[in-house]
Amino acid sequence: MIEMLSYPFLLRAFIVGLLVSLTAALLGVSLVLRRFSMIGDGLSHVGFGALAISSVLGFSPMGFTIPVVVVSAIILLRISDKSKISSESMIALISSSALAIGVVAVSYVRGTNTDINNFLFGSLLAVSKSDALFSVILSALTLICYILLYPRLYAITFDPAFARSAGMHIERYSLLLAVLSALTVTLGMRMLGSLLISALIIFPPLSAMRVFKRYKSVCIASALISVVAFIIGMYLSYALGLPVGASIVCVNLLIFLLLSFTRVVLKIE
Repeated sequence: MIEMLSYPFLLRAFIVGLLVSLTAALLGVSLVLRRFSMIGDGLSHVGFGALAISSVLGFSPMGFTIPVVVVSAIILLRISDKSKISSESMIALISSSALAIGVVAVSYVRGTNTDINNFLFGSLLAVSKSDALFSVILSALTLICYILLYPRLYAITFDPAFARSAGMHIERYSLLLAVLSALTVTLGMRMLGSLLISALIIFPPLSAMRVFKRYKSVCIASALISVVAFIIGMYLSYALGLPVGASIVCVNLLIFLLLSFTRVVLKIE
């Protein structure tokens, strides 16, 4: 581990990945409980399309992708609330369209240096110094917002009717949750890729729910599981020469299966 962190680009990736994993796990609890967990998958595909277009047109990857993904999250939330189309169908519609646009954008321009595999599966080399600093700042702001708004997120997650009757602006906080999720997805997909980043949102909360039932306990356990899975996955990637994103997801899968098996054996209700 010490040898791995002696390389500057790996140290940057480690810091960014740790913060993104922590943020994704915390936000994922509310998203999973509200049955809106697939928003991460949809937004990651939108991010892929935006990254591809920014690369082809020569725009700043993060500067172009973040606004596009945030706006997409807002539109997705608004349409899901008012449209007759279900949220799952809307997410599938937007994600597949964005993915197709990204592939066309990369394939159309001949002679480009764009590597589509980096966008789909991530790359440690994609985390530059400026990206790392930008990611750390946004991740810290996201964590601060989550901590400060924890009681309100809890209320809209479990009892939105009561929260609305108490004068709480549910739509506003739901919108904030979608925006924070969009930021987290965008920050993490440069390293884990658009096809794998949604696993950071889904796996840790589901794993924590195998053992714990209280919201606070699930949040803490989800954060710990995500951090541990990231550290182990990144180390395995470095030691065995495996793709970092796939390694992290596989570790999350093993933890989920282990906790599920433990629940069955111990008969946890």
